[in-house]
Amino acid sequence: MASASPDLMWLCVRKSSSFIRKSSNLPVLTAEPGNMCGLNKFRFSSLANKQVVGLDAKIVGKKESIILTTKSKKASRSYRPGTVMQQTGIKKGAKKGVAQLKKVMEAGFYRPDMISLALAKYNKIKTSFKKSKVVVKSRRAGK
Repeated sequence: MASASPDLMWLCVRKSSSFIRKSSNLPVLTAEPGNMCGLNKFRFSSLANKQVVGLDAKIVGKKESIILTTKSKKASRSYRPGTVMQQTGIKKGAKKGVAQLKKVMEAGFYRPDMISLALAKYNKIKTSFKKSKVVVKSRRAGK
């Protein structure tokens, strides 16, 4: 059984997806898993594209991690919605995390158009994990 073409899938899903979030004076956003930018466009859609790349932050208790979401290459998994998306942890170290992202995206020719977006989002997620230091000011008058 062959699946529908990505163009046909996009025509069916672009205006009637359950993930769409509309607001006045803003672009149409989407909350679908695997969408890199959250925009409702064919380029970023994980429902219509065969290759999906998404980065998300996952916080469990005090532990923070960065998750890379990709679509499985096995055709048999496309018929099982629960196992279509694969989640991989990305290292938070500056050199190792970037190298791991590039290895996944460049080595397998997996969405080379999204590399710059993925690296930018990776850096934003990493900076969001940093806690601001609390500076305690003394109330006593200086001498």
